[in-house]
Amino acid sequence: MFLIIELTGIFFFAVSGSLVAARRGFDVIGSMFLAGVAGLGGGVVRDLILDQTPATFTNPIYFSPAVLGALLVYFFTPAVQKLQRLILLFDAGGLGLFCVTGTMKALTFGMNPITAVLLGVTTAVGGGLLRDVISNVTPELFNPRDIYALPAITGATCTSLLWALGWFTPLSGVIVAVLVFLARLASLKYGWRVPMAAGHWHKEHSNPPNDGPQRHY
Repeated sequence: MFLIIELTGIFFFAVSGSLVAARRGFDVIGSMFLAGVAGLGGGVVRDLILDQTPATFTNPIYFSPAVLGALLVYFFTPAVQKLQRLILLFDAGGLGLFCVTGTMKALTFGMNPITAVLLGVTTAVGGGLLRDVISNVTPELFNPRDIYALPAITGATCTSLLWALGWFTPLSGVIVAVLVFLARLASLKYGWRVPMAAGHWHKEHSNPPNDGPQRHY
């Protein structure tokens, strides 16, 4: 069940990576590379932190969803290239699945619940962060117009709590992933956001009072 969820998450992130590649005008090799980075990057970082050989390099099946996602985008690019919301949709799916699997794997390796949550979030946001950095676009993680890490933090915390209480099952894991997915989509639809880093100081200086004609330099 863990493998199925993980492969599904890889597929979702891989499609988002290939869609970004299509928007940026990359060739098919660049699309496959970006699909692999987005789909596998978070899991590789997680496994390295756990001092394990990344599962990607021990089981070739992990590459299959990335290749499949890139091929699907290649053949259907004319139909989906203008639907930029698909990138956010598939990204949200991967976010929900990976925050659960990342936390689960950390817990099975004996990590304490807090560390497991951190690794779950790292797994969830890592692939998307690498994808956006390589594509030279502002990472969704740092987008002030919506929330990105917060749903993953909530999902990873719920997973860790269910595990500690002995209530975690494959069904409960899927439910948590779906709730994270829906929370991410709701944040995009309704414009939910967290406070800016600079707080009131930022508000006061980002919108200067209108004292008359402004000088332009």
